[in-house]
Amino acid sequence: MSTYQPPEPDRYVFFDVDGTLIDALDNQRRVWRTWAARYGLDPEEVYQVALRTRPVETFAIVTPDRDPHACLAVLHELEDEDVRSGVYTAFDGASELLHGLPPESWALVTSNYAHRVRGRFIRTRLPIPEVIVDAAAVEQGKPSPAPYLLAAEQFGVTPEHCLVVEDAPSGVQAGLRAGMTVWNVNTPVAADGAHRHFESLRDAVDDILAFVSGGRPDGDESRRFIKERVTKYTETT
Repeated sequence: MSTYQPPEPDRYVFFDVDGTLIDALDNQRRVWRTWAARYGLDPEEVYQVALRTRPVETFAIVTPDRDPHACLAVLHELEDEDVRSGVYTAFDGASELLHGLPPESWALVTSNYAHRVRGRFIRTRLPIPEVIVDAAAVEQGKPSPAPYLLAAEQFGVTPEHCLVVEDAPSGVQAGLRAGMTVWNVNTPVAADGAHRHFESLRDAVDDILAFVSGGRPDGDESRRFIKERVTKYTETT
């Protein structure tokens, strides 16, 4: 094993969670359908609206006569229960990728809440980073650039050193508006503006690892070090 000690990273990766690292589509559908049933609404109609809007906007459309705070409380209750009892799957390549990255080089930027993300990562055995920018951290969520700019601020770096990995168009726009490099994954067609597109996260693993290890005089040695980390993790799982 190499004795090489990597320097502090000068490139950083910010990942969306749902749809990018963790496949939570069935969970989201189940939660929204259960929520709709609580209010006597058509589950499929509610879910189709929820796919396009934030929760408060969904409530205003599907049940405008209800207290949005009460509606949100019920939704949070169902989501928390799903974290405890639902079945989650990490996308192929997610574990290898996150274990291969230097721990101080990446963060999660999510429209969910940090305690749920940690619960899902524990359930799927993914490593949990120190930095998680969640829905409670910013007043404006994606497609606003605020979440990604806050992540860069917490690392003390400028946007041009950051890579955003996203599946959803709103997240892609958030990264672009933040002035970062944006790669779109887990979609058959690229989102507008994405600098690169990969049909699956697995297809992007090597390129993401190379992004972090590149751009330094010792880039080749750094890439070898990261490859060794990936190999060591793979051999122990």
